[in-house]
Amino acid sequence: MPTFQSTPAYEHGSPESLGVLVVNLGTPDDPSAGAVRRYLRQFLSDPRVVEIPRPLWLMILYGFILPFRPKRSAEAYAKIWTEDGSPLLCISEDITRSLQEKLRQRFSGPVHAELGMSYGSPSIPAALQKLYEQGARRIVVLPLYPQYSGTTTASVFDAVTSALSRRRWVPELRFINHYHDSPGYIAALAASVRDYWERQGRGDRVLLSFHGVPKQTLLKGDPYHCQCQKTARLLADALELSNDQCMVAFQSRLGKAEWLKPYADETIAELGRSGLERLDVLCPGFAADCLETLEETAMQNRDIFREAGGGDLHYIPALNARDDHVAFLARLVEKHSGGWPESSPDWSESEAARERDKSRERAIAMGADR
Repeated sequence: MPTFQSTPAYEHGSPESLGVLVVNLGTPDDPSAGAVRRYLRQFLSDPRVVEIPRPLWLMILYGFILPFRPKRSAEAYAKIWTEDGSPLLCISEDITRSLQEKLRQRFSGPVHAELGMSYGSPSIPAALQKLYEQGARRIVVLPLYPQYSGTTTASVFDAVTSALSRRRWVPELRFINHYHDSPGYIAALAASVRDYWERQGRGDRVLLSFHGVPKQTLLKGDPYHCQCQKTARLLADALELSNDQCMVAFQSRLGKAEWLKPYADETIAELGRSGLERLDVLCPGFAADCLETLEETAMQNRDIFREAGGGDLHYIPALNARDDHVAFLARLVEKHSGGWPESSPDWSESEAARERDKSRERAIAMGADR
């Protein structure tokens, strides 16, 4: 028989709270080839990420990718690594801390936010354990993926439910699927672009670069491509950009199969060959800056643009821990936790404590030992 986790030990009358599990993709522990290899092995072994038949894919992964790619990727990570570590991890931690502060201002009852990564550390099971230890009996899962994809959002669902399947007492669970067209998200993106233009001036064209996925995912029914296009349309409308001023492309493709088009690097090279003096690039699918934005877009694609004959490529940072971004995420969590005790304006710590005491007294009277 399976063994189910019961820690922390249950006690009658224990305080309960609302938990928010913030999830991002993940990062190596350090910019070394060994750490990157461990990270890529976990990431690329996820069947949600790569839908090639397993025997064939494992042969490719272990025979061609893991022996060679980690060294090259480690060199890329080293270019963006900070004294505090991985930018993705540091920024995701900042978002989580700021989100918890805002939720505690908005909610009457106790609320705790913890960060988990789909791959690498801190893991999703470790983050859930922290929430359990803080009495979270109701949990909102917030993947930091504005657009839904089976390769990202669904993989979070798999990891969360897998971890909970080993728990004796499963919490109430609500899962935020996407927020690609939420007015608060679009408003925060538009404000970040305007803020950048005010500080750095404005480019001749704007390229909205989303992470690519294989074209087959679209043909099989994944809504990611459509949601990226809607985000782009709403953002262009908010910034009053015409079709000639704003373009969409997809970056970070892997392998020889066809991915979503147009490809960002090819689009940027074409714009460079046209003699464009300045190109502004924003990556609206990334909630936090990471390797794909800081190294691929801001460095590699900048060089591609210049070498093709273009002028300056300006990368507009992700929303990161901007106040309007975190405030939107707090409202999103509040919406999805509606009806739960902690989000009710009638919640009272003293009343909750009295109810806990009564519950414990009744349990002990019935023979409970704690």
